[in-house]
Amino acid sequence: MRPKPLHDIRVLDLTRLLPGPVATLHLADMGADVIKIEDTGAGDYARAMGRAREGMSGIFRLLNRNKRGLRLDLKQPAGRDVFLRLTEDADVIVEGFRPGVMSRLGLGYESLAAINPRIVYCSISGYGQDGPYRERAGHDINYVGYAGVGDQIGAEGGEPVVPNFQIADLLGGALTPVMGMLAALVDAKASGKGRYVDVSMTDATFAHALWPLFGLLEEGRTPARGTTRLSGGLPCYGHYATSDARHMAVGALEPKFWQALCEALGCPELKDEHLVYGSRAAPVKARLAAIFASHTQQYWAERLAKVDCCVTPVLTIEESLENEQLRARAMVVEENGSPRLALPVKFSEFEFAIERPAPRPGEHSEEILRTAGYGADEIAALRSQKVI
Repeated sequence: MRPKPLHDIRVLDLTRLLPGPVATLHLADMGADVIKIEDTGAGDYARAMGRAREGMSGIFRLLNRNKRGLRLDLKQPAGRDVFLRLTEDADVIVEGFRPGVMSRLGLGYESLAAINPRIVYCSISGYGQDGPYRERAGHDINYVGYAGVGDQIGAEGGEPVVPNFQIADLLGGALTPVMGMLAALVDAKASGKGRYVDVSMTDATFAHALWPLFGLLEEGRTPARGTTRLSGGLPCYGHYATSDARHMAVGALEPKFWQALCEALGCPELKDEHLVYGSRAAPVKARLAAIFASHTQQYWAERLAKVDCCVTPVLTIEESLENEQLRARAMVVEENGSPRLALPVKFSEFEFAIERPAPRPGEHSEEILRTAGYGADEIAALRSQKVI
């Protein structure tokens, strides 16, 4: 078995809650040595979200597996000195503070790059490191709103819906930073010089608002909510309720899938009513709705599984955890008897595993400091000064 893809990468993780810990979770799962650095007070406030056990809530456990934990007071000169020493051997630094916080601590990119020129320094923020909104507070709902995406989420004629999947946090604040950090790491390996990676969650969401922009360019105006090709405007792409108040997801966008679906549902007269909108779409949707409402979700799932038509059941997370496809792909792993979601990237000669649970507060402080060259007396002094 070859080493893990990121086995020689060390990451100093200063992020909290969402989205930063998700980005560093992916790095840790791919083999990076992620050192989660928390302050000596409350630490990552995700620890206390919901029911906590052994100093960790459920969400903290999900976000911080395969990481080591260090408590460090960066407001004390001795704490900053520790961070500077750790930076000498680090590859990546990830922080999610408001712009300017790290620089005021003397730990901005320019200062750390002077110590370690190959360092990749990633800042994750709501609006980016510059621009008129740089100092503003916000959350996923705000960033999605500014990006023109929140306006598009919801049913035709209805109000905007608050998404229960954090688009800006996970697309903008997790996957986009990982993409930027890995690109900068490749460059640093080749050139010996790192980069500053500035990620705005609003920018990243806006950069992927492709269908709203396509609708604007095609129609000359912002498309109405729930009327575009992939937001409910088409009969062949949407959710339909079943007799047991469950739903089926219909994604028959291509003609061959739509025709197969019409045959399977016993409505061949609808074959020519494929990519139709507005008043022409309404009776088609009503006909499909009536057909799906005549039987249970299980009935339709079993019947249409044999038809090549892109129709599937809408599952709950409990059902997804037991789904045969996700299980076959090893996307569910167990940790202390509880299900966890696995790394979604499959590498040859690498098998994903949870090798260490989320760290207790400062669990690996001494281990990390010893590796950085600190002796027992120095570590004891740092502890007595409440630096660690």
